[in-house]
Amino acid sequence: MSLIAINTSQNVNINFNTASIGERILAFFIDILIKAAYIIILFWFLFKVFNFGAFIDSLDNWSQMAVYIVLTMPIHVYTLVSESLMEGQTFGKKMLKIKVVKIDGFQASFGDYLMRWFFRLIDVFSNSGVVGLISMIVSKNNQRLGDIASGTAVISLKNKVNISHTILENLKEDYIPLFPQVIALTDNDVRIIKENYQKALKIDDRAVVSKLSTKIKEILKIEVDPTKMTERQFINIIIKDYNFYTGKDL
Repeated sequence: MSLIAINTSQNVNINFNTASIGERILAFFIDILIKAAYIIILFWFLFKVFNFGAFIDSLDNWSQMAVYIVLTMPIHVYTLVSESLMEGQTFGKKMLKIKVVKIDGFQASFGDYLMRWFFRLIDVFSNSGVVGLISMIVSKNNQRLGDIASGTAVISLKNKVNISHTILENLKEDYIPLFPQVIALTDNDVRIIKENYQKALKIDDRAVVSKLSTKIKEILKIEVDPTKMTERQFINIIIKDYNFYTGKDL
């Protein structure tokens, strides 16, 4: 398993583990099983329950083909639709905890997923997937041709890697960040947050703590269940997460 360095739009370099070839193949076969289940259930209902066979037999060959294309369309666009709606994941990828990301740090667009989906004709369905397999083996980031063309890679979400090779003193080695949105903040933003937070703690100014928490949530578009995390816990985690992703002890 190799590392891929992604330079985010905030000019922060974050290292991720690339998904292994085995993980990607297993996710692919899980998706195949899902598609097969759809076909089996659909045709069982149509032919066993609704006697669809009689209707099909009454059509000419071209009409029959058109009907089958429409019925099986969901399995053909399954990958494109699921990755677009699930931010780079199919159900197979989600189960294996891997996802598609842009290597330039931006969120992959529908056009990127469309490019990857189109290249499946070459990578996956030509030569029984040999082209895609060879491409993943020889490429630096385990990319198939569709990934290379769209500027994407598939990463593992199981073990997020610290951007710094040295763990900061105030973070435990097994620290797991909760809010990756913090990379949208600047050093100065976090300094202001930390300084005002520490001042508020000294005099137990709950109003300032509440305002800080609310402002951070608005800026980063974060929703937190107040019954599971207090405002103080939230601000502490925001500061630690920023340290985790930027390697800066502010």
